[in-house]
Amino acid sequence: MGETMSKRLKLHLGEAEMEERSFPNPFPDYEAAAASGAGLVAGAAEESGHVCPLPTTDDPGLPFHPNGKIVPNFVKRIQTKIKDLLQQMEEGLKTADPHDCSAYTGWTGIALLYLQLYRVTGDQTYLLRSLDYVKRTLRNLSGRRVTFLCGDAGPLAVGAVIYHKLKSECESQECITKLLQMHRTVVCQESELPDEMLYGRAGYLYALLYLNTEIGPGTVGETAIKEVVAAIIESGKTLSREERKTERCPLLYQWHRKQYVGAAHGMAGIYYMLMQPEAKVDQETLTEMVKPSIDYVRHKKFRSGNYPSSLSNETDRLVHWCHGAPGVIHMLLQAYQVSSSVLSSVSKGTVFTIRLSGCLCKTCLIVH
Repeated sequence: MGETMSKRLKLHLGEAEMEERSFPNPFPDYEAAAASGAGLVAGAAEESGHVCPLPTTDDPGLPFHPNGKIVPNFVKRIQTKIKDLLQQMEEGLKTADPHDCSAYTGWTGIALLYLQLYRVTGDQTYLLRSLDYVKRTLRNLSGRRVTFLCGDAGPLAVGAVIYHKLKSECESQECITKLLQMHRTVVCQESELPDEMLYGRAGYLYALLYLNTEIGPGTVGETAIKEVVAAIIESGKTLSREERKTERCPLLYQWHRKQYVGAAHGMAGIYYMLMQPEAKVDQETLTEMVKPSIDYVRHKKFRSGNYPSSLSNETDRLVHWCHGAPGVIHMLLQAYQVSSSVLSSVSKGTVFTIRLSGCLCKTCLIVH
């Protein structure tokens, strides 16, 4: 299927023509040679003692000085725009769903935004604003889902980090304790919990690794992480045996009885998490099980560079983070850290994603 002609893709003179898949890009292509040439000129000017003037905001080129730093005037424009957008967002939140506490589409995502603004600017006001939103979510935990993006693990993990940064260690530890109380359900193979990112074990694993990254190594014990990883691997091995794909795809996963490929519900998101260094998956498992499974998935690629939404779907239509190359590329880039053999797939997936720059794409915290 991987190299076959997709149903919604027509190849004309070697160029892919998309069927209402993107908006026209009014900007000229980035010329790497010209940019590197400008850098060489700047370097020569510095060596000769001549100061290369900073580009102004009126320049038609990129808003960067040749040394890679952002032009000060452009920084001010960004800061002003951020404030304007925050005001618009706050106004819109007055009519937002008060019950959506998720990081994916709800209030925890807003808390994460302010947490990131605090991280970048150091402005304590943003951290306190983040606290306001996460308090709202912690009062309304549903107890229904266990993942970072769509479940209680998200508010609890983000809350733990915010309280830690505010030096409220008692409240931070309380959030961590509640998060770890989900552990037994997650690792139980008899439960009907899936393995994917949005609602499954990989999404819970993300929350654990997030805490160790943001608060510090050992915040979540290595044993707890290993048990979640083991549950994910065992689940993948079981389905692979049932589907008689052990040789081709040692770790196979499904959601609602469909073997999805993408980052949200599929194998790309699961493999990505298993390859995280903090997950501490042993080298033998990475080499003998994870890498062959990634190879199996990446050979399902369409000629366009996009990927199917599921192994049974030959329609080249979805280009989101959930389904398609924009999500799969994260898996490929992480795999490149383990093995450079996937570089060609990374390059083609990147080109495809850039060419569809006008399409709807999803990130970890943005849906529509």
